[in-house]
This record gives sequence, C-alpha cells and structure tokens, in this order.
Amino acid sequence: MATPPPDPAAVAAAARILREARSVLFVTGAGISADSGLPTYRGVGGLYDAGETEEGLPIEVLLSGETLARRPEWTWKYLGAIERACRGASPNAAHESIAALERERARVVVLTQNVDGLHRAAGSRDVIEIHGDVHELSCTRCAWERRVRDYDGLEIPPRCPLCSALVRPAVVLFGELLPHAAVKRLEEELRRGFDAVFSIGTTSVFPYVAAPVLMARGRGAGTVEVNPGETAVSHAVDVRLRCGAAEAMKAVVAAMNGAGIR
Repeated sequence: MATPPPDPAAVAAAARILREARSVLFVTGAGISADSGLPTYRGVGGLYDAGETEEGLPIEVLLSGETLARRPEWTWKYLGAIERACRGASPNAAHESIAALERERARVVVLTQNVDGLHRAAGSRDVIEIHGDVHELSCTRCAWERRVRDYDGLEIPPRCPLCSALVRPAVVLFGELLPHAAVKRLEEELRRGFDAVFSIGTTSVFPYVAAPVLMARGRGAGTVEVNPGETAVSHAVDVRLRCGAAEAMKAVVAAMNGAGIR
C-alpha cells in the first residue's frame, strides 16, 4: 500500500529541528527498510510474519532461545527465512541520508532494531544494533566467529568447524536478554543527551525504543517521528511525518539544504 506524500509543513518543521541539531539520535525499525524491499513483519528485527507455521507453534516460540537449544533445526529454518528476506537488499535514501549526516555533524548515532545490516552498508559507523545482525555467526561453545554474506552452503543447523557445537547468529531471539554491550552503549549515549531524536519506521512498543524519544522530549530536545501509522510515541513528538521513511528523509534533507545548511 502506497503511503501519502510528506506534508510540506511537517517537512519544514523537521528540517528546522535537524538544522539546529549538532547531535542527533536516529531510532529505526523495520519501516526504514521497507523501501529496500524488506517486509515490515513482526519477528526478530521485524522480518517475519507472526502467522501460522508448519510446526503449529507461534513464531515467537520457534524463534526463541529455548527452542534453539531444544530443536535448533526448527529455529534455524525460520532464521533462514529472515536471512533470505535480507538477501540482496540495498540501503535506501533513508539509510543513506543518515549516513551522510554522520559525516557532516559532530555526533550522529543510530539505534536500530533491524538485523539486516543496511545502516552499516550505507556507511553509518556509529550504530547500536540492539537486536544484533543476522549475518554475524558465532559458536555457542567456543570463541569461533564469522561474518557471512548469506546462509547459502550452511548445513542446517550449522555446526562449529572447530568444536562441532551449535552455531547461531548474533541476534536476540525471543526470551533472550538484550546484548549487554549494546545496552551499556545506549545508556551512555542517552546520559550525554541529544539535540534531536528522530524515530523512523518503528511502532516503539519496546520501552528501550520509546525511552529515547520520551527522554528527549523531557529535556526540551527536538523530536520527529516518521511513520504512516499511530505508534506508542506519536503523542509525544514535536513533528510527525506520516509517510514512508525514504521519501520523508529525502524531503527533510532537501528542505534543510535549501535553507543553506551545511
């Protein structure tokens, strides 16, 4: 379904916020990758539908740490579906706009729930992948790690070439804790604060996703949401762009540059 075009008044307001901000946090979800061809479904990183499964179990059960330990072939079957959804996708204008801003501004940080790796592919370096990256594999027993382009050629479930233990991707499955290093990094960045926070393509249902927006609003920082629908933070932001991420970010950056911003 096509999203409506950006509202010019909202674009101008978002551009003013971005123009004045030297530090910006972009909080992103599955919606930012929709224009790259990835589905905005529920699941790990927003990349799998929560409908019926062949096993007769909810997807949240199949994509859980408990099932990975008990029936790894089930979990890996759906991990493979997630990886195939990511395969061949390229960063879109929203990812690229954020990466360009990082090169221009003193401090630009991305907090993403996505496991597709598209922010880094676009050139962003300061990325907190709070749910991990589906392309990063590691052994569940020893220190073996590897980054893969895709899952072609992997036995399912894959085994470590060093110790034969189960291999898993570095993603947060249902029932698992968020990675400590990523949480610590996010906490440090939020303590420093930001001049502006943009929430793009996420329903913000998780507290750690909504919190940056709410904290920014409490501190008087500019807040912008890009999402066609209503979300958990829609009531709290200064500006709402009810459209797709790529179109919104192209319009905001164009308006900002048209005002002579460097």
